[in-house]
Amino acid sequence: MSSAPNKLGCYSDPTCQYSHRVRLVLAEKAVTAEIMDVVDGECPEYLAEVNPYATVPTLVDRDLALYDSTVILEYLDERYPHPPLLPVYPVARANTRMLSYRVQRDWSAQADLILDKKTKETARTKARKELRESLTGVAPVFASMKYFMSDDFSLVDCYLLPLLWRLPALGIELPKAAQPLLEYMDRNFEREAFQASLSEAERLMRP
Repeated sequence: MSSAPNKLGCYSDPTCQYSHRVRLVLAEKAVTAEIMDVVDGECPEYLAEVNPYATVPTLVDRDLALYDSTVILEYLDERYPHPPLLPVYPVARANTRMLSYRVQRDWSAQADLILDKKTKETARTKARKELRESLTGVAPVFASMKYFMSDDFSLVDCYLLPLLWRLPALGIELPKAAQPLLEYMDRNFEREAFQASLSEAERLMRP
């Protein structure tokens, strides 16, 4: 697509966890946006015009173009405040941001390494083992609250759920010891917004 979207638009890779985060937030807030799939290695002309890195996800809202998933998610939460995905109070907001950072640093980065075709198999195996063990180790946390470290659905869940959906594609099966986390996954994968956020390619990631 070479022209600008007529309304709020999102250039999105249908298999990318970062694009999935944006689609999940849009769905949670019931925001109508034009989702424009970008195939890996291809770059629509207009995307190259508004994003100097030609990366996805890229959100276009009139004359504004955002192309970092963290920035996009917080913009959407401020632009469309209901339901809120960040707490009202500064300390709680900071804690949510730190949890999101840890999801990215400790888990999402490992998934990126596993999925990168340039990663050597020994490094991929190591990352897969570390990610599985880390998720299993944190699983008891999910027994005490409905969502991740919170009684309310938040941006942290929007970081985490797209990653967890991809575990089969990453070659990771969680053990029975991770039961609280498995139950969290089952509950939230059934959310109407989560189901609406899935691309066709993502639906094929799980049986």
